[in-house]
Order: sequence, then C-alpha cells, then structure tokens
Amino acid sequence: MLVTSQALVLPLIKAANDPTITQLGAAVPDHRFFPIRAIQRAQSNAARNHLADAINCSFPPGLPALRRQITRRMTEFGCAILPNEIVITNGCQEALTLALKAPTNPGDIVAIESPTFYGLLQVLESLGLEVLELPTNPRTGISVDALELALTNWDVKACVVVPNFSNPLGFCMPDENKQQLVDKLASHQIPLIEDDVYGDLGFGGKRPSACKGLAGNRNANHDIYYRGSFSKTLSPGLRVGWIVPPRKQHKKIEYMKYVLNLGTPTTSQMIVADLLSNGSYQRQLRQVCQKYSVAVNRMTQAIVRYFPAETKITRPEGGFVIWLELPVHIDSISLARDALKLGISISPGPIFSASQKYQHYIRISCACVWSAEIEQAIVTLARLIDLPNK
Repeated sequence: MLVTSQALVLPLIKAANDPTITQLGAAVPDHRFFPIRAIQRAQSNAARNHLADAINCSFPPGLPALRRQITRRMTEFGCAILPNEIVITNGCQEALTLALKAPTNPGDIVAIESPTFYGLLQVLESLGLEVLELPTNPRTGISVDALELALTNWDVKACVVVPNFSNPLGFCMPDENKQQLVDKLASHQIPLIEDDVYGDLGFGGKRPSACKGLAGNRNANHDIYYRGSFSKTLSPGLRVGWIVPPRKQHKKIEYMKYVLNLGTPTTSQMIVADLLSNGSYQRQLRQVCQKYSVAVNRMTQAIVRYFPAETKITRPEGGFVIWLELPVHIDSISLARDALKLGISISPGPIFSASQKYQHYIRISCACVWSAEIEQAIVTLARLIDLPNK
C-alpha cells in the first residue's frame, strides 16, 4: 500500500508552534523539561574556547568528539561500535531518510509496526515506498509471527521498528522478542532499521537493550541501521541525531548525508559532546525520566477521571505519549478539528496508519507542565467526546 494522506499532519505541526494552543498533539516536550542552563553553558564554552572550529562546517561523518561520546554511551548498553561507524545527522528524521534510501528503491515494500509514528509514514511517502502494516502488541511490540508470514508472501526490502518505548504505544519489547525479530530478519537477509530515539527515557531506571546489541556475532552479517537522537532528551532545536549503518553501507550513507545538506551544524554537535562528556547528560536523564513518568501518570489519572468509562489507555514504560481507544462511534479526525477550534491540539489515530486505521483512537503527549489550563483541556475533550451521545 502506497502511503497517502499524510497532509493530515500539517495542521498538527503548525499548532505545535502556536503559543495560543494547548499542546497535547505533537510529541514535542515543553521547554521546561530540557536542561536550558546546561545548554547555555555548553554553548558559551563553544563560543569562548572553540570559536574557530564552531564557525566552520563539520562535514560528514561529523564531529569526532561527539562520535566518541556516542560510542562510549552505546557501549554501555551493549552496542560494541567504533566512532568511525557513526554518521551524525540533523535529528532522527534525517537518519531515517538515509536508512530507508540506502537499501530500497521507489516502489519497494517496507514492513512497519501498526500503529506507527507518522513521521515514518511521511518519509515512506516522500520516497515512494509501499507499506506493509504488521499487527503490534501494546506490551510486546511487533508480531514476529505476522512478520514471518509477510516475509513468506511479499518481497519485503526492509523492516522498521521502534523497540524501546514505541511512539505511540509506549511499549518496550522484551529481549526475547527483540532476539526473535533480529533472527527472523537475519534468516531472510532483510535489513532492520532500528529507531531508538526514546531508548534513554525509561521509567524503570535500567536502560533497555538495543536490537543492534543483541544481534552480536550471531548475526554479524545482518544489515542493521541503528538510529538515535537527542531531540527528546536534550533539545529538539539542536537537531542532533546519528545513524550507525552496516559497515558496507557507511560510505554510501556518508555521501548521501553530504549531498542532502553538507553537514549537521557544528555548534550543536559541540554542545551535545560537551554535555555528554561532563556528566550533564546523565544528570538530565535522571531528572527528565522522573518528570516524564509523573507527567504520564498525572495525565492518565485525569483521563480516567473525565473521559467515558469505556476509554482504554496504554500504560507506557517510558517516553511521554499515551494511546487512547475511544468509544467506537467517535471520529478522531473530526474530534481533532473540533478541539483545535477550541485551542487544543491532539493527534488523531488515522495519521499513525498508512491505511488510516484507528478511526476512534487518539494520541496524547504528556510532556507538558501540569496546570489548570491542561486540566481544563482534558475536560473540554471529554465534553467533545460525549457530544455525539447527546
């Protein structure tokens, strides 16, 4: 199925920049969740001590100091890589584009989770790729049995998953399921594109493993494109992400990155490298994971209090979004439009599906500072949901 109708996302993205709108739609945390003072100090340090380097272009694969710090961090959760295997990107979205372009051509089939992040669907649409949506359990992730059936019946060229605190479901795949997924794709020689942008945001304290780390020597020849980003942990505005492609594809990825935009802003890379090296990033993670956990619990409690009793809510283990199943008669696109007229932004379910499933589902971002305004927005949404019954 060719991806279409992602134009539904545009009003949601525009609303994210409107200060008059109560932001419950786009997964962009309130700025108060980020380490603003630490970023300011790192930026001042770059300008004061490294100005000559900061004003130069950092061509691919990116700033060596940053790649060394990312290597150190990935090694801590089981991914044995070298700095020269990393390519720095403008956020995770660019890394996704590069990862999909490398092993596919327009018209190829890509297997994905369902529901899935709408940004993935936008990239697939822009590249002219066809989508095979696979059922995904809100606790354990993509169905490996369904994947096996898909690989037997379709000429799948790649598979994209978000195994840790998936957006929008919030699950963390158990290691056993991750291993089965890696083994299954390796046996069919299908590249795995792993999005781990939320991996650092678990509520349980221990950082979950990555599929890339679990692959190890057992699947050493299997193509895995690992992608990460600091957009949800440090700042979306820095636009710093990275990709670890298969070694045989590294030069291709590096060249495509250069053709796209020459390089990722040097100052942004310096800031992130500084925060990683001086311990600020680890301190930020300890604080922000606790804040996100509290925010999710508070939003969940309000929804349970005000929404119809038949509403079903996911229980994410990390991240900051929740997925809601509303009464079956609710049209979530109409609900989103009506809410926006009242100054409230939410994400309707169909934008998380290439075939526009999930008509009576919505996603709520909880990464907002709780206030009377937020609670009133939940009350207003509950009233809109209840209107069709009047």
